[in-house]
Amino acid sequence: MILIENQHETRVIPTDNRPHAPSSVKPWLGDSTGHWEGNTLVVETMNFNPRTLTGTFQGTSDQLKVTERFTRIDEDSFRYEFIVDDPKTWVQPWKGEMPFVKINGPVFEHACHEGNYGIANTLNAYRQEEKKAAEAAKAAQPGK
Repeated sequence: MILIENQHETRVIPTDNRPHAPSSVKPWLGDSTGHWEGNTLVVETMNFNPRTLTGTFQGTSDQLKVTERFTRIDEDSFRYEFIVDDPKTWVQPWKGEMPFVKINGPVFEHACHEGNYGIANTLNAYRQEEKKAAEAAKAAQPGK
């Protein structure tokens, strides 16, 4: 299971060698299956739902397949690699990778601020405090 904090969604990835669902079944986050190759979790996802951003990524077709590899490097990091393949969209698959490193410190919840009118008031109050502090500092300067 992978929790996607940004949208509060969960990807369930079976690792029991089951086949992909039929192509007519298009779960919200696509149909993922996984298996282990040594210390690397390999996840293949297809049957993306066309009503999601992933399912329509860069004009992709119903042939889109994404293969991800999660490899533990050490206790505090792992390498994430992906291959994007859609023969109806690109002449060849393309790929990328990035390291993920454990952070020391708090992890904050991702939350949207659309419609959060309190944040405007909070920012306004801080701007007023900054203005008062700047005026006080100017008044405290000799000769002013």
